Parts: sequence; C-alpha cells; structure tokens
Amino acid sequence: MSALTPRLALLMTLPPLLWAGNAVVGRLLVGVVPPLTLNLMRWVLTGLILLPLVWSQIGPGRAFAADVRERWRYLLLLGLLGVGLFNSLQYLALVTSSALNVTLVASSMPVWMLAVGRLFYGERPRPAQYAGAALGLLGVLTVIARGDWRTLAQVQLVAGDLFILAAIIGWAFYSWLLARPPASMRAPQRPQWDWAAFLFVQVLFGSFAAAVFTTGEQLAGAAPIRWDAGGGWGVWVALAYISLGASVVAYRCWGLGVAQGGPALAAFFNNLTPLFAALISALVLGEMPQGYHAVAFLLIVAGIVVSSRAPRGG
Repeated sequence: MSALTPRLALLMTLPPLLWAGNAVVGRLLVGVVPPLTLNLMRWVLTGLILLPLVWSQIGPGRAFAADVRERWRYLLLLGLLGVGLFNSLQYLALVTSSALNVTLVASSMPVWMLAVGRLFYGERPRPAQYAGAALGLLGVLTVIARGDWRTLAQVQLVAGDLFILAAIIGWAFYSWLLARPPASMRAPQRPQWDWAAFLFVQVLFGSFAAAVFTTGEQLAGAAPIRWDAGGGWGVWVALAYISLGASVVAYRCWGLGVAQGGPALAAFFNNLTPLFAALISALVLGEMPQGYHAVAFLLIVAGIVVSSRAPRGG
C-alpha cells in the first residue's frame, strides 16, 4: 500500500462524491425509470461515450477480440460484479430505501474488503486497519443514530438495505480482482489496452448481464419510462451525469486509486459516500445536514488517516 499523498487522496475522494450523486439521482428517478432498465441505459450510454476513445485499440486489424477471448473469464467476472450486479442492485435498493440509507449500509465496505482480502487473498489486516474500520463504522452509526444512540434500537432494515449489502460484498471482490489480476492481465502478458479500453471491456460484459436483468424486469411488467419528467430533459440530464461522471470519471479514479493505494484503503474512503449523499440531498432536496453529520465526518476521516498509516519497521 502506498503512502497517502494529496494525489491519491483526490483519486479516492472523487468516486465517493460522484457515487453519492448517483445515489441521489437514482432515488429521484424512482417511478420515472425502472431500476434495472436505468442500469442498462446507463452502461449502454457509457459504452458509447468510451467508444471514440478506444476505437483505435479495438477497430479492424487489432487483436482485441483474441485478447478478450483469452481472458474472458476474468473480464466477465469484472463486468458482472462491477457493472452488471452492483449497479443493478443499487438502483433496485433505491426503490425502497433512501439515498442516505443506501450509502450508509454501503459504508460497511471496509469490513467486507478486509474479510475478502483475508479469506481469499491471504492479506492479514494490520491493527491500524482494524482501528480505522472501527472509527469509520462509528461515524456511520453516528449518522444512523442521528446523534442519539438510543435510536439505534429502533432502526429497521428494509429490502433495499439488503440489496445494497449484497452489492457491496460483490464490489469488495471486484476491487480485489482489480488489485490482484491473473498473470494474463499483468505485464508482460497484459494486452496493450489503456484505461478506457479496459473499462470498455468491463462495460461490454456488464451490459450483457444488465440486459438479461432488464429483460426479466420488463417481462415482469415494469412501468414505462416517463420521458416527460423534469420538463422533458430530466431523464437525459440524469443519464448524462451517471454515465459520464459516476461511470467514466469515477471508475477511472477508483481503478487508479485501488492500484496505487490498495483495496483496503480505498474502502475506507468509500465511507465518505454517505456524508456526500447527505450534503447533496441537502442541496437537491432541501434536507439540511445536522451537527451529527460533522461528527461523523470527523470520525470517518480519522478512520482513513489511521488506516493509511504505514506499519512500523516496514
């Protein structure tokens, strides 16, 4: 794991900010676009945005198809977990849960990230990482309790909370797969793809999975898209944001951050998502942050700082 530099901190802060906006947008689109259909539309548009950036690498005469066939199992798993499954479950969760609740449940990610690393990759967490996870969870609980710890006894999970819990466990595996790729995706065997081509491949596989989910949703009788929402531009503006900002930019930064800082540190930064969601909800929905949000923010940042401290003697 690299030391926490300003550049690394920025790379790992942008995705939570953009994904918090994605959660708020997803919540606003409930009843406007069916959740699984929204996910498919998001990634099809993302693929179209990426296409001009990657055409020189995947066009006629290139070895792109052969490279994909040779590594299809790994790439399929990345696309399924990072594009198809995670985002489908997130939008599905937002149907019955609030944007803040969804991002709060997702903030248990450090626990799952450390668990996956320990069980499947032999990574033994350091005491500082355990301490950072505890501080981050304390910050999350502060928001859930709204500053009054007695309210924790009254918290009730809904179906959406369980959907997002399944999603983040899958995301933990996705992040470790990025950090520990197979030999065929490491130099010198790695294809000569840049970041856009690598994301494009994930979008291809993930969109296939999203299309399967959407087909099931439509066959189950999903309501039609309300294209007139937001004066006729609302759906398109939302799609532009989640496809460009929450997909292309966020995934690029997340990939760089995970590669440089490691999945465990990235997971702690993900705890910033509910705080950003609270702030964005205040701007968009008029729900102003409270004092306990500031306390939670300090606890989460403390968790990031503690977990990122280099081990002594190493």
